Amino acid sequence: LANLIGNINAGGGGVNRNVIINGNMSVAQRATSATGLGSSDPSYQTLDRFRMNIGGTSAGRFTMAQDSSAPEGFANSLKLSCTTADTSIAADELLSLQQRIEGQNLQMFAKGTTSAKPYAVSFYVKGNASATYTCELEDGDNSRRVAKEFSVTTDWARVELSFPKDTTGAFDDDNALSLSLNIFLHGGSNFTSGTFSANTWESISNTTRLSDSQTSFFDSTDRTFFITGVQLEVGQNPTEFEHEPFERTLAKCQRYCYVHNAATDGGGTFHKMMIGQCKTSTLARTLFNPPVRFRAKPAVSTGTVSHLALNFQASDIALTALSLNTHSNTQGVTLECTVSSGLTAGHAVTLEANDNDTAIITLDCEL
Repeated sequence: LANLIGNINAGGGGVNRNVIINGNMSVAQRATSATGLGSSDPSYQTLDRFRMNIGGTSAGRFTMAQDSSAPEGFANSLKLSCTTADTSIAADELLSLQQRIEGQNLQMFAKGTTSAKPYAVSFYVKGNASATYTCELEDGDNSRRVAKEFSVTTDWARVELSFPKDTTGAFDDDNALSLSLNIFLHGGSNFTSGTFSANTWESISNTTRLSDSQTSFFDSTDRTFFITGVQLEVGQNPTEFEHEPFERTLAKCQRYCYVHNAATDGGGTFHKMMIGQCKTSTLARTLFNPPVRFRAKPAVSTGTVSHLALNFQASDIALTALSLNTHSNTQGVTLECTVSSGLTAGHAVTLEANDNDTAIITLDCEL
Protein backbone atom coordinates (compact mmCIF):
# COMPACT_ATOMS: atom_id res chain seq x y z
CA LEU A 1 0.00 0.00 0.00
CA ALA A 2 2.83 2.37 0.83
CA ASN A 3 4.42 1.68 -2.57
CA LEU A 4 1.14 2.37 -4.37
CA ILE A 5 0.54 5.60 -2.42
CA GLY A 6 4.08 6.69 -3.20
CA ASN A 7 3.50 6.09 -6.90
CA ILE A 8 0.19 7.97 -6.84
CA ASN A 9 1.98 10.91 -5.24
CA ALA A 10 4.54 10.68 -8.05
CA GLY A 11 1.80 10.78 -10.71
CA GLY A 12 1.29 7.04 -11.24
CA GLY A 13 -0.75 4.26 -9.66
CA GLY A 14 -4.35 3.34 -10.43
CA VAL A 15 -5.59 1.18 -13.30
CA ASN A 16 -3.93 0.97 -16.71
CA ARG A 17 -0.61 1.73 -15.05
CA ASN A 18 1.39 -0.97 -16.85
CA VAL A 19 2.89 0.33 -20.10
CA ILE A 20 4.05 -3.15 -21.12
CA ILE A 21 1.67 -5.19 -23.30
CA ASN A 22 1.34 -8.95 -22.78
CA GLY A 23 3.61 -8.87 -19.76
CA ASN A 24 2.02 -12.08 -18.44
CA MET A 25 2.98 -13.90 -21.68
CA SER A 26 -0.60 -15.02 -22.38
CA VAL A 27 -0.85 -14.11 -26.09
CA ALA A 28 1.19 -15.91 -28.76
CA GLN A 29 -0.53 -15.34 -32.10
CA ARG A 30 2.43 -16.18 -34.36
CA ALA A 31 3.53 -19.41 -32.66
CA THR A 32 4.07 -20.93 -29.24
CA SER A 33 7.65 -21.92 -30.05
CA ALA A 34 10.42 -21.19 -32.54
CA THR A 35 13.75 -23.00 -32.94
CA GLY A 36 17.12 -22.28 -34.50
CA LEU A 37 17.05 -18.57 -33.65
CA GLY A 38 20.16 -16.43 -33.46
CA SER A 39 21.37 -16.04 -37.03
CA SER A 40 18.68 -13.80 -38.53
CA ASP A 41 17.82 -10.14 -38.20
CA PRO A 42 15.88 -8.89 -35.16
CA SER A 43 12.33 -10.18 -35.27
CA TYR A 44 9.12 -11.12 -33.51
CA GLN A 45 8.87 -14.90 -33.29
CA THR A 46 6.44 -16.17 -30.66
CA LEU A 47 4.94 -14.20 -27.78
CA ASP A 48 3.26 -11.01 -28.91
CA ARG A 49 5.08 -7.69 -28.46
CA PHE A 50 8.33 -9.35 -27.34
CA ARG A 51 11.08 -8.97 -29.90
CA MET A 52 14.45 -10.69 -30.06
CA ASN A 53 17.15 -8.14 -30.87
CA ILE A 54 20.14 -9.88 -32.47
CA GLY A 55 23.33 -8.00 -33.31
CA GLY A 56 26.50 -9.18 -34.99
CA THR A 57 27.18 -12.71 -36.17
CA SER A 58 27.14 -15.31 -33.41
CA ALA A 59 27.46 -19.08 -33.51
CA GLY A 60 24.97 -19.21 -30.63
CA ARG A 61 21.48 -20.53 -31.32
CA PHE A 62 18.41 -20.68 -29.12
CA THR A 63 14.77 -21.67 -28.85
CA MET A 64 12.03 -19.25 -27.81
CA ALA A 65 8.75 -20.59 -26.42
CA GLN A 66 5.66 -19.91 -24.38
CA ASP A 67 6.07 -22.10 -21.29
CA SER A 68 3.72 -23.25 -18.54
CA SER A 69 6.34 -22.83 -15.81
CA ALA A 70 5.41 -19.67 -13.89
CA PRO A 71 5.27 -18.22 -10.38
CA GLU A 72 2.01 -18.25 -8.41
CA GLY A 73 -0.63 -16.04 -9.99
CA PHE A 74 0.63 -16.62 -13.54
CA ALA A 75 -0.03 -19.37 -16.06
CA ASN A 76 2.68 -18.65 -18.65
CA SER A 77 6.21 -17.46 -19.09
CA LEU A 78 8.59 -16.75 -21.95
CA LYS A 79 11.36 -19.34 -22.07
CA LEU A 80 14.68 -19.06 -23.91
CA SER A 81 16.89 -22.15 -24.22
CA CYS A 82 20.44 -22.15 -25.58
CA THR A 83 20.78 -24.96 -28.13
CA THR A 84 24.22 -24.06 -29.56
CA ALA A 85 26.85 -22.46 -27.35
CA ASP A 86 29.16 -19.62 -28.40
CA THR A 87 32.21 -19.24 -26.18
CA SER A 88 34.27 -17.33 -28.77
CA ILE A 89 32.39 -14.05 -28.67
CA ALA A 90 32.96 -11.50 -31.43
CA ALA A 91 33.13 -7.85 -30.40
CA ASP A 92 29.87 -6.83 -32.09
CA GLU A 93 27.67 -9.67 -30.83
CA LEU A 94 24.51 -8.74 -28.93
CA LEU A 95 21.37 -10.53 -27.80
CA SER A 96 18.47 -8.90 -25.99
CA LEU A 97 14.79 -9.41 -25.32
CA GLN A 98 12.93 -6.22 -26.11
CA GLN A 99 9.55 -4.51 -25.99
CA ARG A 100 9.15 -1.35 -28.07
CA ILE A 101 6.69 1.33 -26.93
CA GLU A 102 4.89 4.13 -28.78
CA GLY A 103 5.61 7.68 -27.66
CA GLN A 104 1.93 8.52 -27.21
CA ASN A 105 1.72 5.79 -24.56
CA LEU A 106 4.54 7.34 -22.52
CA GLN A 107 3.40 10.92 -21.97
CA MET A 108 2.54 10.26 -18.31
CA PHE A 109 6.29 10.10 -17.55
CA ALA A 110 6.60 13.80 -18.56
CA LYS A 111 10.14 13.06 -19.70
CA GLY A 112 12.22 16.08 -20.65
CA THR A 113 10.27 18.47 -18.42
CA THR A 114 10.68 19.84 -14.90
CA SER A 115 7.77 17.60 -13.88
CA ALA A 116 9.44 14.39 -15.09
CA LYS A 117 8.44 11.19 -13.26
CA PRO A 118 10.54 8.19 -12.16
CA TYR A 119 10.22 4.71 -13.69
CA ALA A 120 9.50 1.44 -11.90
CA VAL A 121 10.25 -1.88 -13.66
CA SER A 122 9.41 -5.31 -12.27
CA PHE A 123 9.31 -8.90 -13.53
CA TYR A 124 9.73 -12.50 -12.42
CA VAL A 125 12.73 -14.51 -13.63
CA LYS A 126 14.51 -17.81 -13.17
CA GLY A 127 17.13 -19.87 -15.01
CA ASN A 128 19.06 -23.11 -14.88
CA ALA A 129 21.88 -21.48 -12.89
CA SER A 130 22.90 -18.19 -11.34
CA ALA A 131 23.38 -15.37 -13.85
CA THR A 132 23.70 -11.60 -14.09
CA TYR A 133 21.87 -9.75 -16.87
CA THR A 134 21.08 -6.11 -17.58
CA CYS A 135 17.77 -4.25 -17.82
CA GLU A 136 17.84 -1.02 -19.82
CA LEU A 137 15.38 1.72 -20.73
CA GLU A 138 16.42 3.09 -24.13
CA ASP A 139 15.06 6.48 -25.22
CA GLY A 140 15.23 6.27 -29.01
CA ASP A 141 13.89 9.81 -29.53
CA ASN A 142 16.82 11.43 -27.73
CA SER A 143 19.48 8.68 -27.83
CA ARG A 144 19.57 8.31 -24.04
CA ARG A 145 19.52 5.31 -21.72
CA VAL A 146 19.50 4.15 -18.12
CA ALA A 147 20.24 0.63 -16.89
CA LYS A 148 20.70 -1.68 -13.92
CA GLU A 149 21.95 -5.23 -13.54
CA PHE A 150 19.83 -7.95 -11.96
CA SER A 151 20.42 -11.49 -10.74
CA VAL A 152 18.81 -14.75 -11.80
CA THR A 153 18.74 -17.96 -9.75
CA THR A 154 17.18 -21.39 -10.23
CA ASP A 155 14.00 -20.34 -8.40
CA TRP A 156 11.34 -17.86 -9.47
CA ALA A 157 12.15 -14.48 -7.97
CA ARG A 158 10.69 -11.02 -8.50
CA VAL A 159 13.10 -8.36 -9.75
CA GLU A 160 12.18 -4.80 -8.74
CA LEU A 161 14.11 -1.94 -10.33
CA SER A 162 13.61 1.80 -9.80
CA PHE A 163 14.98 4.26 -12.36
CA PRO A 164 15.24 8.03 -11.84
CA LYS A 165 13.31 10.68 -13.73
CA ASP A 166 14.94 12.31 -16.75
CA THR A 167 14.42 16.03 -17.35
CA THR A 168 16.34 15.88 -20.65
CA GLY A 169 14.59 15.08 -23.92
CA ALA A 170 10.83 14.58 -24.24
CA PHE A 171 9.17 11.55 -25.82
CA ASP A 172 7.48 12.28 -29.16
CA ASP A 173 3.70 12.23 -28.91
CA ASP A 174 2.99 9.88 -31.83
CA ASN A 175 2.59 6.22 -32.82
CA ALA A 176 6.30 5.67 -33.54
CA LEU A 177 8.95 4.03 -31.36
CA SER A 178 10.09 6.16 -28.44
CA LEU A 179 11.18 3.81 -25.64
CA SER A 180 12.50 0.25 -25.59
CA LEU A 181 12.66 -1.98 -22.54
CA ASN A 182 15.76 -4.11 -23.17
CA ILE A 183 16.85 -7.24 -21.29
CA PHE A 184 20.46 -7.85 -22.37
CA LEU A 185 21.44 -11.52 -22.29
CA HIS A 186 24.73 -11.54 -24.24
CA GLY A 187 27.20 -9.00 -25.55
CA GLY A 188 30.67 -8.69 -27.05
CA SER A 189 33.48 -6.34 -26.09
CA ASN A 190 31.99 -3.45 -28.11
CA PHE A 191 29.40 -3.21 -25.33
CA THR A 192 31.62 -3.86 -22.29
CA SER A 193 34.85 -1.96 -23.00
CA GLY A 194 33.71 1.25 -21.28
CA THR A 195 32.66 1.96 -17.71
CA PHE A 196 29.12 0.82 -16.95
CA SER A 197 27.10 3.47 -15.10
CA ALA A 198 24.16 2.01 -13.19
CA ASN A 199 20.93 3.94 -12.67
CA THR A 200 22.10 7.11 -14.47
CA TRP A 201 20.45 8.63 -17.51
CA GLU A 202 23.11 9.32 -20.11
CA SER A 203 23.69 9.60 -23.84
CA ILE A 204 23.93 6.22 -25.49
CA SER A 205 27.44 4.91 -25.95
CA ASN A 206 27.61 1.25 -26.88
CA THR A 207 30.86 0.73 -24.97
CA THR A 208 29.17 1.42 -21.61
CA ARG A 209 25.93 -0.53 -22.02
CA LEU A 210 27.11 -3.70 -20.24
CA SER A 211 29.55 -4.42 -17.44
CA ASP A 212 32.20 -7.13 -17.17
CA SER A 213 29.91 -9.06 -14.81
CA GLN A 214 27.30 -9.60 -17.57
CA THR A 215 26.56 -13.30 -18.10
CA SER A 216 26.57 -14.71 -21.63
CA PHE A 217 23.38 -16.62 -22.35
CA PHE A 218 25.35 -18.58 -24.95
CA ASP A 219 27.98 -19.88 -22.50
CA SER A 220 26.42 -23.37 -22.34
CA THR A 221 23.68 -25.45 -23.94
CA ASP A 222 22.34 -25.92 -20.41
CA ARG A 223 21.51 -22.22 -20.18
CA THR A 224 17.83 -21.24 -19.87
CA PHE A 225 16.06 -17.96 -19.10
CA PHE A 226 12.42 -17.61 -18.02
CA ILE A 227 10.54 -14.33 -17.58
CA THR A 228 6.95 -13.24 -16.90
CA GLY A 229 4.99 -10.54 -15.08
CA VAL A 230 6.82 -7.73 -16.88
CA GLN A 231 5.63 -4.28 -15.79
CA LEU A 232 6.74 -0.69 -16.43
CA GLU A 233 4.93 2.07 -14.55
CA VAL A 234 5.24 5.62 -13.25
CA GLY A 235 6.66 5.83 -9.74
CA GLN A 236 9.67 5.11 -7.58
CA ASN A 237 8.23 1.79 -6.31
CA PRO A 238 7.23 -1.26 -8.37
CA THR A 239 3.71 -2.42 -7.49
CA GLU A 240 2.00 -5.78 -7.93
CA PHE A 241 1.56 -6.90 -11.53
CA GLU A 242 -1.59 -5.48 -13.09
CA HIS A 243 -3.62 -8.40 -14.43
CA GLU A 244 -6.27 -7.66 -17.06
CA PRO A 245 -8.82 -9.80 -18.96
CA PHE A 246 -7.33 -11.91 -21.74
CA GLU A 247 -9.47 -10.26 -24.42
CA ARG A 248 -8.10 -6.83 -23.47
CA THR A 249 -4.51 -8.05 -23.77
CA LEU A 250 -5.32 -9.73 -27.08
CA ALA A 251 -6.88 -6.53 -28.46
CA LYS A 252 -3.78 -4.54 -27.46
CA CYS A 253 -1.58 -7.08 -29.26
CA GLN A 254 -3.79 -7.04 -32.37
CA ARG A 255 -3.10 -3.33 -32.77
CA TYR A 256 0.40 -4.42 -33.85
CA CYS A 257 -0.20 -7.86 -35.33
CA TYR A 258 -3.23 -9.88 -36.41
CA VAL A 259 -2.82 -13.54 -37.32
CA HIS A 260 -5.60 -15.39 -39.16
CA ASN A 261 -4.82 -19.08 -38.76
CA ALA A 262 -7.25 -21.65 -40.17
CA ALA A 263 -5.59 -24.46 -38.21
CA THR A 264 -6.51 -22.86 -34.87
CA ASP A 265 -9.71 -21.09 -35.94
CA GLY A 266 -11.27 -24.35 -37.20
CA GLY A 267 -14.19 -24.45 -39.57
CA GLY A 268 -13.97 -27.79 -41.38
CA THR A 269 -11.82 -28.72 -44.34
CA PHE A 270 -12.01 -25.16 -45.64
CA HIS A 271 -12.47 -22.11 -43.48
CA LYS A 272 -13.97 -18.92 -44.91
CA MET A 273 -11.77 -15.96 -44.05
CA MET A 274 -12.84 -12.97 -46.18
CA ILE A 275 -15.25 -12.04 -48.95
CA GLY A 276 -14.50 -10.08 -52.10
CA GLN A 277 -14.97 -9.61 -55.82
CA CYS A 278 -13.23 -10.95 -58.91
CA LYS A 279 -11.48 -8.22 -60.89
CA THR A 280 -10.10 -10.37 -63.71
CA SER A 281 -9.84 -14.07 -64.54
CA THR A 282 -6.74 -14.32 -62.32
CA LEU A 283 -7.25 -11.60 -59.67
CA ALA A 284 -9.74 -11.00 -56.86
CA ARG A 285 -9.80 -8.44 -54.08
CA THR A 286 -10.98 -9.37 -50.60
CA LEU A 287 -11.70 -7.04 -47.68
CA PHE A 288 -10.75 -7.50 -44.03
CA ASN A 289 -11.81 -5.18 -41.20
CA PRO A 290 -9.56 -5.75 -38.16
CA PRO A 291 -11.14 -6.10 -34.70
CA VAL A 292 -9.11 -3.06 -33.55
CA ARG A 293 -7.50 -0.28 -35.54
CA PHE A 294 -3.93 -1.08 -36.57
CA ARG A 295 -1.10 1.11 -35.30
CA ALA A 296 -0.11 1.81 -38.92
CA LYS A 297 -0.79 0.39 -42.37
CA PRO A 298 0.23 -3.27 -42.00
CA ALA A 299 2.35 -5.54 -44.16
CA VAL A 300 0.95 -8.92 -45.19
CA SER A 301 2.67 -12.30 -45.19
CA THR A 302 1.54 -15.91 -45.48
CA GLY A 303 2.64 -19.37 -44.42
CA THR A 304 2.22 -21.52 -47.54
CA VAL A 305 0.26 -19.45 -50.05
CA SER A 306 -1.05 -22.53 -51.90
CA HIS A 307 -2.91 -23.53 -48.72
CA LEU A 308 -5.08 -20.46 -49.29
CA ALA A 309 -7.80 -20.65 -51.94
CA LEU A 310 -10.52 -18.62 -53.63
CA ASN A 311 -13.92 -20.26 -53.59
CA PHE A 312 -15.58 -19.33 -56.88
CA GLN A 313 -18.90 -20.91 -57.92
CA ALA A 314 -18.38 -23.87 -55.53
CA SER A 315 -14.82 -24.54 -56.76
CA ASP A 316 -11.68 -23.93 -54.73
CA ILE A 317 -8.79 -22.39 -56.69
CA ALA A 318 -5.41 -22.33 -54.92
CA LEU A 319 -3.68 -18.96 -54.62
CA THR A 320 -0.36 -18.34 -56.34
CA ALA A 321 0.28 -14.96 -54.66
CA LEU A 322 -1.13 -12.67 -51.98
CA SER A 323 -0.32 -8.98 -51.54
CA LEU A 324 -1.62 -5.79 -49.96
CA ASN A 325 -3.67 -3.36 -52.02
CA THR A 326 -2.36 0.22 -51.97
CA HIS A 327 -5.70 1.52 -50.63
CA SER A 328 -5.37 -0.45 -47.39
CA ASN A 329 -5.15 1.56 -44.18
CA THR A 330 -5.32 1.19 -40.39
CA GLN A 331 -9.08 0.55 -40.40
CA GLY A 332 -9.49 -1.76 -43.37
CA VAL A 333 -7.26 -4.05 -45.44
CA THR A 334 -7.78 -5.06 -49.06
CA LEU A 335 -5.86 -8.12 -50.23
CA GLU A 336 -4.89 -8.83 -53.83
CA CYS A 337 -5.47 -12.57 -54.36
CA THR A 338 -3.88 -14.06 -57.48
CA VAL A 339 -4.70 -17.44 -59.03
CA SER A 340 -3.62 -19.04 -62.29
CA SER A 341 -7.09 -18.91 -63.95
CA GLY A 342 -10.79 -19.66 -63.49
CA LEU A 343 -12.36 -16.42 -62.21
CA THR A 344 -14.95 -14.17 -63.87
CA ALA A 345 -14.76 -10.41 -63.40
CA GLY A 346 -17.60 -8.91 -61.36
CA HIS A 347 -18.55 -12.09 -59.53
CA ALA A 348 -18.38 -12.63 -55.77
CA VAL A 349 -15.67 -14.76 -54.24
CA THR A 350 -14.53 -15.87 -50.79
CA LEU A 351 -10.96 -16.29 -49.55
CA GLU A 352 -10.57 -19.59 -47.74
CA ALA A 353 -7.89 -21.49 -45.90
CA ASN A 354 -7.66 -25.20 -45.27
CA ASP A 355 -6.97 -26.56 -41.80
CA ASN A 356 -3.22 -26.74 -42.25
CA ASP A 357 -0.67 -25.22 -39.90
CA THR A 358 0.71 -23.09 -42.74
CA ALA A 359 -2.70 -21.73 -43.83
CA ILE A 360 -1.92 -18.41 -42.18
CA ILE A 361 -2.33 -14.73 -43.05
CA THR A 362 -0.35 -12.32 -40.88
CA LEU A 363 -0.94 -8.56 -40.88
CA ASP A 364 1.97 -6.88 -39.14
CA CYS A 365 2.67 -3.27 -38.17
CA GLU A 366 5.06 -3.79 -35.26
CA LEU A 367 7.44 -1.07 -34.12
